[in-house]
Parts: sequence; structure tokens; C-alpha cells
Amino acid sequence: MVSNTVSHKTQPSEKKGTFALLALAISAFGIGTTEFVPVGLLSSLADDLNVSITLAGLLISGYALGVAFGAPILTAVTSRLNRKTLLLLLMLVFIVGNTAAALSHSFALLLAARVITAFSHGVFFSIGSTIAADLVPENKRASAIAIMFTGLTVATVTGVPLGTFIGQTFGWRATFAAVALLGVIAFIASLFLIPNNLKSASKASFSDQFKLITNGRLLLAFSITALGYGGTFVAFTFLAPILEKITGYHPKSVSIILLVYGVAIAIGNTIGGKAANKNPIRALLWMFVIQAIVMFVLFFTAPLKVAGTVTIVIMGLFAFMNVPGLQVYVVQLAEKYVPSAVDVASAINIAAFNVGIAIGAYVGGLVVDSIGLIHTPWVGGLMVVGAVLLSAWSGALERRTVKK
Repeated sequence: MVSNTVSHKTQPSEKKGTFALLALAISAFGIGTTEFVPVGLLSSLADDLNVSITLAGLLISGYALGVAFGAPILTAVTSRLNRKTLLLLLMLVFIVGNTAAALSHSFALLLAARVITAFSHGVFFSIGSTIAADLVPENKRASAIAIMFTGLTVATVTGVPLGTFIGQTFGWRATFAAVALLGVIAFIASLFLIPNNLKSASKASFSDQFKLITNGRLLLAFSITALGYGGTFVAFTFLAPILEKITGYHPKSVSIILLVYGVAIAIGNTIGGKAANKNPIRALLWMFVIQAIVMFVLFFTAPLKVAGTVTIVIMGLFAFMNVPGLQVYVVQLAEKYVPSAVDVASAINIAAFNVGIAIGAYVGGLVVDSIGLIHTPWVGGLMVVGAVLLSAWSGALERRTVKK
């Protein structure tokens, strides 16, 4: 009788958790689409607004910096708000930002609209990660975070290629208008699917936040995130120009390649979540090793259609595979060293992701202007090698701690 009672009580809870994760994934889909959709439109945006491809790359790196600076500060400032209320407010900011982008008639206005939208991104993923982790048992936390980030990866599978197609057919402004509509759908999903009685966020004091940014183990984890995730963006930011000018694809074929790339990302994200459930740092080490090798190989295969395309797809497989592991690893470290500031730690790691994107996109721009598009993969590979070394160091510290 006891076991039956427990079963009946847990089923509704499990269903609520599933619906909440679905709502988070839908929101992540919209946010992921708006973050990466300029990748497929970079050439057309640059031509329409009369700017260089390198300057157009600021639409990605500038967005990333908006996330990086906004996420920790806004997460701390909004920590006393009800989590569901906060999620709804974030989606309103997202809708306003993308509507402004759709109405922009200059590069400066478009960049400003992107930065406004970025403020919703950082806070959403920082609190979304901790909400997802709280909805499931401890041994499934990485998988729960992966489910939420599935929205981000599905965005690269369908949102980015579809946005590229819409932009090439109706103009890039139509793409941002469509993304704003996605925000409306995400708002409705959050309103009805996310429960009102979410676990309250921990109230982090400024002293606790200071501990986060001065704790050596957490700083090491943030650095791993920035280098390991950001390295791919040296090449990924300029993927459309690479496919068009080096691999030799027609511009209309780029959306198809991005679709295949996105499918690889979705598969990799799922694998990464399962692989990181038990020992995140060990899984991350091997993910980075393989990703670095793939990026070095791409330097040689990019001019070849078949070999280059296959290499790019493999790069996509590992590009986001590290995301669940990186996020759950930071949450684990924060719970151990600064348990009252887990949400803020999550936000700082989201900032680290975007610092990596900004650095990767900026470095990629420098490479394009100085030695050419073809060199972006191996330069990005060097950044990922840095993550390999830091992951090995962090893993060694983990083993030393266990022995004590």
C-alpha cells in the first residue's frame, strides 16, 4: 500500500516537471534562434547595411558581450523575484528586442536591439539551468539541463536554417519578426506550463558573489567554459562565408548545410548530457580533445566539398556536446563552495559561455582580416586545446580532493 501511494503521488509531480522542462525548452528554442541566426545571414546583412563581414560579426560578439555583462548582474538583482514571473518578464524583453531588430534601418540600431535582447538571454539560461536541475533527481541533473538546452540545439537544427531561408527569401528583417513571434509562443508556454510554486532562488549576498569570483576552482571552471565553448566560434561565426567562398557552396545551399550541422548539434547535446551525468570533468576532457582535433582537420578539408562538409558536421556534433557538462559541473562546484549563490554561479558560467563566443567571434574577425577565412578553424582549435589543458588540471584537483 505504501509503495502504491508513493507512486500515485510522484506521477503528477513527474508530469509537472516534464511540462516545465518543455516550456523551458521552447523558450530556449526562441532564444537560441535569435542568438545564432545572424550566422546564416552575415553576408546579406553586411551587403544590405553596407558594412564589412567582420563588422557584421559584431552582431554575434556584441550580443554575446550583452549576455556576459548582463547575466551575473541581472541574475543577482532579480534574485528576489518569483522565478516564473521573472521568466515571463524575460520573454517580454526578448519580444521587444527582436521587434526592434525587425524595425531597424541602420547597423547601429540593429546592434543596440541585439544587446537589449541579450539581457534576457543570460538570465534565462542561468535560472533555467537551476530550475531544470531542481525538477529531477540528482543523478539526472545533467540530462535535465540537456533537455532544456535541447531547445537551443533544436534552434540550430530548424530555427537557424529556417531563419536563414526566410532572410534570403523575404529579407533579414522578416527573420527577426519571425523570431519575435517565437517569443510570443514561448511566453504563452511559460505562462501555462511552468508551475507557480517553483523552488525559491537562494538569496546571495555580495560577499557570497565575491567568493564566487575569487574561488580558484570556480574560476578554473569558468575559464574552461570560455575556451572550450568559445573556440568553435572562431570558425562557426564565419561558417556561411567559409561554405560559400572556400568550400564552394551556392548561398542557397548554406541553409541546408546549417540544417545538417544543427542535427549533429542536437545529437551531440543529448550524448553530452548522458556522458556528463556521472563525472562531468572527465567527459569534458575527452570532448575537448576530439573537438580540437576536428578543428585542426577542418583547416585541410574545408576546400574539399565532401571531406569539408563531413568535417563541419563532426565539428557540429562536438560543438555543443560540452554545454550540459560545463553547466552541471559549475553548479556542483558552487553547491560545494558557495551554496548560497548557485544561481549567480550559473549566471556567471552563462557569461563565460558568451565571453567565449565574443572572444571567438572577435579573434575570427581578426583572422579573416589578416590571414584569411581558411585559417579560422585551426586558430579556434588552439583555444580548445587550452580547455583540454585546464580540464586535465581541474580533473587532477578533483582526484586530489577525493583522496583527502
